[in-house]
Amino acid sequence: MAAQPYNVLFLCTGNSARSIIAEALINQWGRGRFRGFSAGSHPKGAVHPIALELLKRMNLPSLGLRSKSWDEFAAPNGPPLDFVFTVCDSAAGEVCPYWPGQPMTAHWGLPDPAAVGGSETDKWVAFRSTFQALDNRIKIFTSLPFASLDRIKLQERLDAIGKTPAEPG
Repeated sequence: MAAQPYNVLFLCTGNSARSIIAEALINQWGRGRFRGFSAGSHPKGAVHPIALELLKRMNLPSLGLRSKSWDEFAAPNGPPLDFVFTVCDSAAGEVCPYWPGQPMTAHWGLPDPAAVGGSETDKWVAFRSTFQALDNRIKIFTSLPFASLDRIKLQERLDAIGKTPAEPG
């Protein structure tokens, strides 16, 4: 593994909700040991307003969060990545760019809260559920004993985190 801080990229198709929330959470819970980024294969160009409001209500910084293409991170001058996590099934099924440095990857798929219709309450429930699932998974990830895990064991843990339910057991 690379020297800390570890660079973690969260991918989704639109980069407007799930991956943005994950970026904010890893920067919060990583406490300087992890640096979070997010991107999309087909970015919407704007962060979903409920995602921004939710981050604000949860006292998480949102300054600088923006919807951007994964091409920024595949470029030669992009940050070297240690981990790449897909948080939507669409992005997981796409052919990803080549990531310099051979980062470890895993799929942490969640339903898209931005796709939920209905009332404002229904939308907020979806975003809150997504937030809770990502919060739980990222807390588990940032607490892993990286120094004592070989690459195979670490990959097993990363894959298992993607199957972790939203609510702590």
